[in-house]
Amino acid sequence: MDSVNTSFGWLQANLINILYVILIAAVAFWVAGLVKKLILKLGESHDSLDDTLFQFFGSLARYAVLIFAGLIILDRFGIQTTSLVAILGAAGLAIGLALQGTLSSLAAGVMLIVFRPFKVGDFVESAGVFGKVEAITLFTTDMITFDNQHIIIPNSEIWGTKITNHSHHPVRGVDMIASVAYGSDISKVKAAIKKVLDADPRVLADPAPFVEVQDLAASSVDLLVRPFVKGEDYFAVKYSFPQAIYEEFNAQGIEIPFQQIVLHKAD
Repeated sequence: MDSVNTSFGWLQANLINILYVILIAAVAFWVAGLVKKLILKLGESHDSLDDTLFQFFGSLARYAVLIFAGLIILDRFGIQTTSLVAILGAAGLAIGLALQGTLSSLAAGVMLIVFRPFKVGDFVESAGVFGKVEAITLFTTDMITFDNQHIIIPNSEIWGTKITNHSHHPVRGVDMIASVAYGSDISKVKAAIKKVLDADPRVLADPAPFVEVQDLAASSVDLLVRPFVKGEDYFAVKYSFPQAIYEEFNAQGIEIPFQQIVLHKAD
């Protein structure tokens, strides 16, 4: 009976505090949800801003509000929150040191999302991987290679290396080398290459294709062939034109050189 009276007395004495906790918790959850929605709405109102980053900031703000409310509740019951904050700070530092690689990828992910050196769907070369970007998260970037491998790369490895975005510009030049034998009529060679370029509708007239002698090699005259195409046609043109040029050279009797070694008999 004494224990029941004691419990009832404690409940009666702390009724205001309990109601206070319920009120603070309810308000905290409402404010936390409202803050997250406002941050997400801010991200949705600007097409140039990435939703992933605002999802992260929204969740971060929500937990910050709830933690602040929890400290207020603890203080209401007389618990010293100063010591608790110090303990949480020390624990946070220890966790940060243990997860410094993960946090590095998180920081790199934020930088990638803010500065946007590439976007989903771009063909990118970075961290020793060349492929199509499938997803960008706060910690990793997912890429699909040309042989259909799914590769997940930590963002810290991408942000710390050179990034080549092959999809950044809508128009790209496709550099190829066409080699002919010494003694070939260069005007005829250029006309043959031009015929191949003019026959392909993917090659743009503006900017005009570039065909000029680039190098006088050991056993060949090398011409740089640079047609300009739309970004989506880059690889199709790059890997189809060498064969088309080769067939045109054969049709016109233009000699394609091969490496030769000349031996002189000593007298």
